[in-house]
Amino acid sequence: MQSIITSDALRRVSLFSGLSWEQLTWISGKGTEVYLRPGQKIASQGDPPDGFYVILEGQSEWTRKVGGQEVHAVTLGAGEVFAELILLLDAPYPTTGYALSELHLFKLEPDAFREMLAICPEVLRSVLAIAIERSQIHESVSQQQARLISLGNMAAGLAHELNNPAAAVRRSASDARETFSTLSSHAFDLACQLNPEQRAYVSNLPRDIARSARESPELDTLQRSDREDEVADWLDERGIENAWELAPPLVGAGLNERWLKELEDRVSAEALGSVLSWLATDLTGDGLLKEIEEGSERISELVEAVKEYTYMDHAPSREEVDVREGIENTLKMLGHKLRKENVTVTREYGPNLPRIAAYGSELNQIWTNLIDNAIDAAGDGSIRIRTATCADGRVLIEISDDGPGIPEEIQDRVFEPFFTTKEVGAGIGLGLDIARRAVERHGGEIRAVSEPGETRMEVRLPLGLPVKETA
Repeated sequence: MQSIITSDALRRVSLFSGLSWEQLTWISGKGTEVYLRPGQKIASQGDPPDGFYVILEGQSEWTRKVGGQEVHAVTLGAGEVFAELILLLDAPYPTTGYALSELHLFKLEPDAFREMLAICPEVLRSVLAIAIERSQIHESVSQQQARLISLGNMAAGLAHELNNPAAAVRRSASDARETFSTLSSHAFDLACQLNPEQRAYVSNLPRDIARSARESPELDTLQRSDREDEVADWLDERGIENAWELAPPLVGAGLNERWLKELEDRVSAEALGSVLSWLATDLTGDGLLKEIEEGSERISELVEAVKEYTYMDHAPSREEVDVREGIENTLKMLGHKLRKENVTVTREYGPNLPRIAAYGSELNQIWTNLIDNAIDAAGDGSIRIRTATCADGRVLIEISDDGPGIPEEIQDRVFEPFFTTKEVGAGIGLGLDIARRAVERHGGEIRAVSEPGETRMEVRLPLGLPVKETA
């Protein structure tokens, strides 16, 4: 409805406090009043700007959707304004606003807002100051959000990576406890069935089998299945119980009918089944121990990768950094996402790549943002990572994906803060901006080259130039 706001009411707003009565009267006549109930939406993230607003009474809350979650951005109350920056930039709302209480707003249409700035220089200066301050605050908070989201995604992926080997270790340890209990029972039975010479022969079998297994050729799935059938039939013919359970571990150790026949000649028929049960249980226990060892090694590798990725044991200072190691640690940290998105990685590391003087954790943040974007773009495709030494002595790192590419008309905007090609809430638009800032802090350059089927991020870093201390 048409405004009935008086000049005196507008003067109580700090933005207009220095204006003349004529200016206030003109602004009052150009505006309209808007009333909103508690909980009513003001605007949605991604909406185009529809005017300039002054809050006369009440409070509003503004949130930003990031990674599927609504994150608090700012609370604005009486005397404050909003939508000034997006009108100046012709940009969409970066946040979603709701009325926290009964909300009384004064609104200027976009044309009236621009006309006001032209005839009221004092307001223009104040609006620009507000816009700059809010932009800085918003960027700072958003960068922190971007880092927290990246950290959260990394932690979730790492938890998944750790859960698999940890679960395998726990399962194998439980099975091993039962297996070794059974092994002791079999050993007691053998002691009663074998003479001293046979006991000496049988006691050496695990060592001989281990040596033979290392020398035996690897069987494919079909060959292994056929061998297990043959061994199970051989055992079954001799009346040995659980033949189909004994066959897999025996075959896995490289044993065949010829070896079994030799064993048959060395022990009595009555003891043959007990000997084979003891051996199969011993082999099963050894396999479980290997699974525990492999799972523990995997956990140790991941923990070491985290330490190296974060430079946990390093002082926060510039040091000699191996770029390839940093990229590999980043790939380990993103391993879960690579598998989830079914993305393959091709590495083309240049020979004798020199170390560079850098902040290692910041470089890893660069690789994380670039590789993470490449995974999203590739989607069931592939990414390629290439390193080389440039003719001018700098180090070149290329991270490419075979996704649809970046439209030509927006390629020059990809490094702008808050600019994103992803749908609302899927990205905060700061990943490439953070990468750009880190590259420039190291005295380097970054650029994007894109066409349908290939998008390539090129990073060039100097070897020994002083690291810039400005953000």
